[in-house]
Amino acid sequence: MSQIDEVRGAADIVKIVGDYVKLRKAGVNLMGLCPFHQEKTPSFAVHPTKQIFHCFGCGVGGDVFKFVLLIENLSFPEALRRVADKVGITLREAPGDESDQAARERGQLYKLHEAAEKFYAAQLTGTAEGRAARAYLADRGLADEVVARFRLGYAASNGQALTRHLSEAGFTPEQMERSGLVQREAERDRVFDRFRRRIIFPISGESGKVVAFGGRALGDEQPKYLNSPETPIYTKGRVLYHLDRAAAAIRKLDYAILVEGYMDCIAVASIGVENVVASCGTSLTENQIRLLARSSRRVVVNYDPDSAGQAATERSLALLLEAGFEVKVLALPAGLDPDSFVRRQGAEAYRKALSLSPTYMDYLTDRAAVEHDISKPEGKVAAAGRVLPYIAQVPNPVLRAELASRLADRLRVDGRLLRQEIERAAGEKRREIRMEPQWAATRVTPAERELLRALLEDEKLADELLPALVDEGVLEGLAAEALFRQFREARRRGEKLDASSLEDQVTSEHQRLTYECLLDGGEAPDRVRALSCVIALKRAKAEREREKLQTAIREAERERNQEKLGELLRAKDKLVKELSQLGRP
Repeated sequence: MSQIDEVRGAADIVKIVGDYVKLRKAGVNLMGLCPFHQEKTPSFAVHPTKQIFHCFGCGVGGDVFKFVLLIENLSFPEALRRVADKVGITLREAPGDESDQAARERGQLYKLHEAAEKFYAAQLTGTAEGRAARAYLADRGLADEVVARFRLGYAASNGQALTRHLSEAGFTPEQMERSGLVQREAERDRVFDRFRRRIIFPISGESGKVVAFGGRALGDEQPKYLNSPETPIYTKGRVLYHLDRAAAAIRKLDYAILVEGYMDCIAVASIGVENVVASCGTSLTENQIRLLARSSRRVVVNYDPDSAGQAATERSLALLLEAGFEVKVLALPAGLDPDSFVRRQGAEAYRKALSLSPTYMDYLTDRAAVEHDISKPEGKVAAAGRVLPYIAQVPNPVLRAELASRLADRLRVDGRLLRQEIERAAGEKRREIRMEPQWAATRVTPAERELLRALLEDEKLADELLPALVDEGVLEGLAAEALFRQFREARRRGEKLDASSLEDQVTSEHQRLTYECLLDGGEAPDRVRALSCVIALKRAKAEREREKLQTAIREAERERNQEKLGELLRAKDKLVKELSQLGRP
């Protein structure tokens, strides 16, 4: 039996493909989302008996070697060796290796990085300088088990330690330079270590092999974080930190947590939240999103709360939404990044915050409400303009329409016009939204219409209800607020609530509304129904106040204003009790 047949016979294509793609049983096959093209409906099939795969969407297919070759961009000899490693078979000789120069080069780079990883790890505990670095990590809350698990290390300050070690291990100067871990100074014709006086974070590809390193400066050196350059085995926009370990948890839980940096990722994973990955300090790329999509299309974005992190969050949202992801955003309170939050507040606090993560639309709307006064028409237009471009990126038209309606309800603007413009923007594949002032026209709710008609047709009811409605502020912010106030003033003067006599006192829009209410062909509302309308308006007012409080609470958390936060939380509790007394709609 040839080596190829031996490895093929030992390999289970379902298990190997399952390391990269979330599969579900579908008859005799298993189905999943194709990792080789973007799709929302699974068309990628794996046949466990025939040991083959095929995508009915893009047409790609083959055996286990073909899958690994394509998914990891390898040559056939490399794919054979990768599958052999997975099934525990040691190859005598990989066919074609001697003629595949690129494969041999990549193989040497993998070995070099493995040697470098072990060297850096030994430096962390085997030298005085390294032990000082280990003390720094201990101060950051990293136990020995966590340091060992993430294979952290240390690069000495002298600039020659790794170079000498790799040379003694038999690697050539050319191989060391191609790895990016050693650099050449042309003027003095000498080589030196790329990483010096830095904590070292090994970066692995999906296979678990180290392909690059990140280094955090211990002193004031800049940049604070330094990464390996791109090499034949490392393209930074194609790697997500910790994905090799997190992929199984992401598939099991069906969502990923996306953070910015190494320490954030380690902090979250160390408390048992394994489905976390980091974008390695780079802006999220389409290739990284494809990597995530192999395991799940649900993600919680938990970037740093500073201005750079917020900007990165919004950039990532656009790409994730365009790729059909279901997105939530975790903005941690008190301006803390994930690492700081976990160390200060603990695991349970992080898990609770994670469970309460708002949808991306609620996150963006809250931010827009802080930046703009949505009690005014121009503020509503500006706030809607901040959120709508993201909704336009959602590929599903039904979901786009639903999100637009939710935003319209939240901002109390004309939902029909918003939906029309979003569909135009989506159809033309443009990111900007053309805002129009008339969009901010506040809708008249059914409860307002029914109550207006009841008061117009029953002046005794108007005399009973209007004073409290005005004095208690129940009407504030309603589209028909001015009309209700005119009704009250008219009754104070002893005038009848007659549509014709009110014409000179109200706007043309309110004139039209008055006649529409009176000409409604439905059953005339009685006192019981009118009181139900009052309760509905009170409930709507309380909901608006709760939204304002929630926005203010998040702002107080970002400002770390504990006194203000306490007052706001007490006010929210009081409001929640009032809502419970008003009952459900």
